[in-house]
Amino acid sequence: MRDRFMLRHTLATLVLTLSIQTTANAETATPQVSASEPPSHFAHQPIARLLNRKPLGYGRLVTNDLFGDGQDRWRTGSVTVSRAYGYKAWTGKAPSQLGQLLETRVQGQIIAPENMRDVNLADRPYAGSLSFGLHTHAANRGFEYALGADLVIIGPQTHLDDLQTGLHKLFNVPAPSKEVLALQIGNKVRPTAVGEIGRKFRLGESVEFRPFGELRAGDETLVRVGADILIGSVGRGELFARESVSGQRYRVIYQSGPGYSVTIGADIAYVSDSVYLPKDRGYTLSSHRDRVRLGINWQGKNASAFYGLTYLGKEFDAQPEGQVIGSVRIKLRF
Repeated sequence: MRDRFMLRHTLATLVLTLSIQTTANAETATPQVSASEPPSHFAHQPIARLLNRKPLGYGRLVTNDLFGDGQDRWRTGSVTVSRAYGYKAWTGKAPSQLGQLLETRVQGQIIAPENMRDVNLADRPYAGSLSFGLHTHAANRGFEYALGADLVIIGPQTHLDDLQTGLHKLFNVPAPSKEVLALQIGNKVRPTAVGEIGRKFRLGESVEFRPFGELRAGDETLVRVGADILIGSVGRGELFARESVSGQRYRVIYQSGPGYSVTIGADIAYVSDSVYLPKDRGYTLSSHRDRVRLGINWQGKNASAFYGLTYLGKEFDAQPEGQVIGSVRIKLRF
């Protein structure tokens, strides 16, 4: 039963990812098209007019623990979508001032206890989260900056519990029980701010090393430090955004030719508060939160793909172990 569930769930997610991404590729140029010729598409234009900027790129990442350790627990799944807009064509790095290049970002996330059928008060509660944000990127004096604000909507009002229940029933696998959902995190809205500063160092012809620091306040309040390594040609001179669950950096503005690259990253965070692990329910946050990740980008002439694995350390004291989640993106252009 478990193997059939994993296969069905994985195929369903990949088909959904592929179908949405194939449609979205009408918006984006092929890797060989110059950044001086930004794409035009009806899905971009209303927001572009609102922001008074040109559409420059599109990024998307699907993260799920079934792509990793094969479980259905804790940080079980998320989908993140980004679109970039600027006054001028992309030149290989972000503008020197914040506010010129803007990124709209939408994320849906489901967090679940290890067992979604039987209540375990020591395990973390179920939570659904939707966020809508506006972020900006800049590069100045060798440093890269990202600053953003998100409106995070949490609880049954997101209807993500209904979505997951419907999908599980569709594929004839156990859905979250009424008892588990009754204890989920209630309806809340949390304005959230996040900022990151990083710097790239070239280590030879094909290796970039990028240490970074991050601050987040809102749905979770934390400070994080870490580093990422890019090995290969794909991704150089492109705009990346960081997915909040895994820490994987996904491509938003493309300009690489065919090839490969490998990404390696790790970070550690101190978390002082989390709406998903409320102290008034007796949860004690882990003294630190660790992430270690590995990914590979492939770029072809008319297609690209990314697959990454991330180890997430324990987030609360009663959590028995960490978990491994996987992140996927497939992009086709016809």
